[in-house]
Amino acid sequence: MDNNFETSSIYDVTALTSLEKLEPVRVRPGMYIGSTGSKGLHHCIWEILDNAIDEITNGYGDRATITLNKDKSVTIEDNGRGIPTGIHPTKKKSGVEMVFTELHTGGKFNNSSYKTSGGLHGVGSSVVNALSEWLEVEVKQNGNIYKQRFEYSYDPSMKKSMPGTAKTKLEVIGKSSETGTKVTFLPDKEVFSTTEFKFDVIDERLQELAFQNKGIRLILIDNRKEEVVEKEYYSERGLLDFIDYLNESKTVLHKPPILFEGEREVNNLNMYGEVCIQFTDSTTEHIASYVNNIPTTESGTHETGFKTGMTRAFKEWAKKLNLIKEKDKEFEGDDLREGMTAILRIKLTNPIFEGQTKTKLGNVEAYAMMNDLSYTKLSEWIEDNKETAALIISNAVDAAARREKIKKINEAEKKKIGKGTAPLAGKVAVCTLKDPKLCEFIVVEGDSAGGSAKQARDRKFQSIMPSKGKIMNTEKQKLENVLSSEELKIFNTAIGTGVLDNYNEEDLKYDKIIILSDADVDGYHIRTLWMTYIYRYMRPLITNGHLYMGLPPLYKVYKEVKGKEIVKYAYSDEELEEAKKEIGKGFLIQRYKGLGEMNPDQLWQTTLSPETRTLQRITIDDAAKAEKMVSLLMGDVVEPRKNYMYKYGEF
Repeated sequence: MDNNFETSSIYDVTALTSLEKLEPVRVRPGMYIGSTGSKGLHHCIWEILDNAIDEITNGYGDRATITLNKDKSVTIEDNGRGIPTGIHPTKKKSGVEMVFTELHTGGKFNNSSYKTSGGLHGVGSSVVNALSEWLEVEVKQNGNIYKQRFEYSYDPSMKKSMPGTAKTKLEVIGKSSETGTKVTFLPDKEVFSTTEFKFDVIDERLQELAFQNKGIRLILIDNRKEEVVEKEYYSERGLLDFIDYLNESKTVLHKPPILFEGEREVNNLNMYGEVCIQFTDSTTEHIASYVNNIPTTESGTHETGFKTGMTRAFKEWAKKLNLIKEKDKEFEGDDLREGMTAILRIKLTNPIFEGQTKTKLGNVEAYAMMNDLSYTKLSEWIEDNKETAALIISNAVDAAARREKIKKINEAEKKKIGKGTAPLAGKVAVCTLKDPKLCEFIVVEGDSAGGSAKQARDRKFQSIMPSKGKIMNTEKQKLENVLSSEELKIFNTAIGTGVLDNYNEEDLKYDKIIILSDADVDGYHIRTLWMTYIYRYMRPLITNGHLYMGLPPLYKVYKEVKGKEIVKYAYSDEELEEAKKEIGKGFLIQRYKGLGEMNPDQLWQTTLSPETRTLQRITIDDAAKAEKMVSLLMGDVVEPRKNYMYKYGEF
């Protein structure tokens, strides 16, 4: 046997390598910021901004400003105390240099400087420095203005190029009677797939932070175009403003919302919690939860404690008020929360984050605190608001009855369907492989495109479901109507997981669910309808990374050279211009009006082949934003949707 690995087969101490200073961040950026795409890029802003917010929420300063600069750098400035500028007694470095060049350096590892903090616990600033072409920090402190610059450049002490190398010492450049920190950095294009900061992403996050931290002022300035855009975020009422914002497109059942707060101590851990609740005529619940300003999109112990305490309070009062008749099915927590929008935020020292993306709270103390706080405060609220409480309990009883009805519908469907795929015959072209990890389920708009896709697909791993036009708007439909939809029944049977409480990830038959529609207004509408259904009824498909949008090309740019056709596909007007330049003079352009215009070969090459297609994974980075957008675009309240359409008419 030919062995090419003989020279590397010895494993001893000489085979070990060590990464120095900030090199680990550069080698494995995903471990520190999640990804090197747009999400990771913006995470760098959040890390520096978290430090500013921590200063403000711990009583130092009252404002923070983000400025997007023309050279693609970004500046974050606050009026807090400023990073310590003194020289560390043992490290013999300034506090500023330590914070930006050493991992796990900061004032958040004991509770003397910060009661609560967000961010990555002392690695945030140094991580941002490691992933930047350059970073400059200015600190106003002790009557002076200090400045230091770091770059990815040659480090004499290491005898090689290193990330985050100090190019200057911390030096005084002026005088000031103010205090604060200003950080400017240019993300490294060698690290990130995009270095374009998105105004809308930052806008949403600042709005959310302002709601959570009433009384603080956040400012966003975009200097990248000729016309400077400046926006200020400030909330006087905090979570009350936040819940108005989330429920803008819904019909609410009571005003004012329920609002309570309190402090508890569990196992010598001091915690603060605040909750805002409002019920709507929606059929789904939405909980936006936060720990020290960090969104906990995978929920956690604080959410579980809140739900338990809330259910206990309402069940006890339902009996006291004689609101449950003998014939009534007793409601559960899920029934009670139907149509509920809730925001809960807690503050605690040393939060423990778990889950795939570290956005799930694990502290058991938080469960005990939120359980007790919610039970106590909601019991008091119900006693003072019996009429509204009776309406909420009545809706919960109705929801329990509906749940029983739906259970019977599901059982009847299971008897019809069994466990085979026979009911899909003629409706879905099923792939031959049975391993879900290798298989894709592709929903294609229209019978014509569906026919081409069935011919173009790889039969081994790709199943095709032609979608007959637009499915129902499930945001506006009752649950039983949704479950009786023939088109959705086919989809549900094919996917295999079940819906809502019956969803079971282990029964998922495909790793990728791909929605493929035309690149026009109708196509966008079809995508939105499918996304709305999946978001409401099969949300784990999104949160577990299974849902994708296929992106068909808008143009084919081609010309014939020596009997051979040279082809470039363009997915936007910008790519069209690039394709023209690449192909050169004499090109022809075909504008695709829909997937049905493509022959099977073109469809395979542009949208089905894993090697050449473009897929967009659908994520819920910001659950509050996703909830609001689904309600806005698909709900019953017209005015907010009109305003949105006027604002984004071109989209």
